[in-house]
Amino acid sequence: MCTSWFQKILLLLVLVGGLNWGVYGIWGFNAVGWLLGGSLSWLARAVFIVVGVAAICLVPALFSCGCSSDKPEPNAP
Repeated sequence: MCTSWFQKILLLLVLVGGLNWGVYGIWGFNAVGWLLGGSLSWLARAVFIVVGVAAICLVPALFSCGCSSDKPEPNAP
């Protein structure tokens, strides 16, 4: 899998959001809101927005068929 550093950051943000949703679903505890001063604080809302934008930016990765490079495969004839 060929991913850029930007895609890795996006994936990390989406994982944070997913883990937060999992914790909220199991225990009813919003970890991001708790860490950042409540779910309605401007900082927590900013994190929620950034995580949502990261998820939207990763949508094209669902439809890509891999890394395109100009180098031939090592075992290619």
